[in-house]
Amino acid sequence: MLGGSSRISYHLRIRECNYHHYHQNQNLGLGFCSSRIFQLSSFMVRPLSAAIIGEKCKQRLQQRLVSSSSLQSKSSGEMPTLPSCFSEREDDRELPGEGLSPVAGGIVALGKFDALHIGHRELAIQASKIGAPYLLSFIGMAEVFGWEPRAPIVAKCDRKRVLSSWAPYCGNVAPVEFQIQFSSVRHLSPQQFVEKLSRELGVRGVVAGENYRFGYKAAGDASELVRLCEEYGMDACIINSVMDKHQDSRDIDCNDSKERGQVSSTRVRQALAMGDMKYVSELLGRQHRLILTVNDHDELISTSNKHRVSVPKSCLLNLPPKEGFYGNSVLLFGEENPVKCRICIDASHIHLEMDKVGFCNFDHSQDFKLLGIEFGDLQC
Repeated sequence: MLGGSSRISYHLRIRECNYHHYHQNQNLGLGFCSSRIFQLSSFMVRPLSAAIIGEKCKQRLQQRLVSSSSLQSKSSGEMPTLPSCFSEREDDRELPGEGLSPVAGGIVALGKFDALHIGHRELAIQASKIGAPYLLSFIGMAEVFGWEPRAPIVAKCDRKRVLSSWAPYCGNVAPVEFQIQFSSVRHLSPQQFVEKLSRELGVRGVVAGENYRFGYKAAGDASELVRLCEEYGMDACIINSVMDKHQDSRDIDCNDSKERGQVSSTRVRQALAMGDMKYVSELLGRQHRLILTVNDHDELISTSNKHRVSVPKSCLLNLPPKEGFYGNSVLLFGEENPVKCRICIDASHIHLEMDKVGFCNFDHSQDFKLLGIEFGDLQC
């Protein structure tokens, strides 16, 4: 664990990152445990550092900086559009040369990115200050460890939309997710893992949280990551955890050795289990969007009231909140305009009551596959 221990200060010197462009007088969601982010580097001075602070690089970084006005969230009364799960804007990211990995020359954020919450977003922000931001995530962990299958917090088809929403925080560049099969790296030592990042993937630098562990049996910590990155000619930026401002008032498992009050995917799951959608929104930095797949219109159970429709839970692609009533929500379907609705979740179905006729005006001849439900902050 980092957190300013003397053990770390003996091996590393700590210097503040350039931080004022992003967080001066700003409150991105729940904020940090302190107002500073630290970049760790070893005592050794390496020639590559000159390239990082060179004039060309400084110009690139200045172009990527975001003005504070771009960080303002949408007003609560503003209706979301449906940037669908299946369409995504192209950014100006340079494509790697032939034979290079998709993340070659980029800055990768390391972590488990289940919820894509504000802590994950902060890793992407710091990566974007240095270069092209990527999220390096692992797939297949549940199969390797024999974990019980569980619904993801963010539907797989919705992850690109969420990452695109981070672009205003990341110099108007949407981070790209790069996935690796966990089984291919599970037995790598910390050194072998960093060597893979450097030599096989061509990564230029990494960003990780202060509690990050890596390598076989989590043998490596943040200080080891910095040391190894130095050895392989990569930059390493270690940032403080984004803390949950409600940590003292929430029923969180204190027996979890990783639980230190930081925003986490575990907290998001627990907030959904409580049905506290305001808390969920604070942790995610956005409203939770539930995605349902509809392969047959007969799966939509219409009632005599044309303002109501029911969808079986078997259609869900991600994790819903607990059973109950939720007002101030929005239904998104196809490319049509969003429709305000109220939600009732029971043991088998999602019931939607709309403020206006939604489905009666829908052209059922269209290839209609996905429904989106975005929850407001209020539970009825």
